[in-house]
Amino acid sequence: MTEDAPRDIGAVIGVILGVDPDRFDAIRDFYVDTLGLPTRTDRPGHVNFQWGNTRLTISAHSEVHGLSDEPRRTMLNLAVEDIDAVAERLRASGVAFIREPSAEPWGGSIATFEDPDGNTLQLMQRPPGMA
Repeated sequence: MTEDAPRDIGAVIGVILGVDPDRFDAIRDFYVDTLGLPTRTDRPGHVNFQWGNTRLTISAHSEVHGLSDEPRRTMLNLAVEDIDAVAERLRASGVAFIREPSAEPWGGSIATFEDPDGNTLQLMQRPPGMA
């Protein structure tokens, strides 16, 4: 970024995941029931989760069909305090991990899995003191 570039965009405040309307209920149930994410809005074809000022919205979209074609293009990182405990809870709910919890060179840990549509998610445990 050049020194004179504008810095008028503050932060990412939300992500929308468009899904096949025929698959919405299965995706919604995974994020609400299996992952246990904090639901803000939940209505037919639309569910919204919120952490502070950040939102994740999953919405049925008429132009989305089938499973994710490129599941590694975008990955959602979910912050956890105890990656091993959360991974064990998810395994007990039937989640299969692509990458088991493992340490990263930067001091944290990552575990990777997919939602029912094939979208990639990661549990991320930050090292102590890292915001």
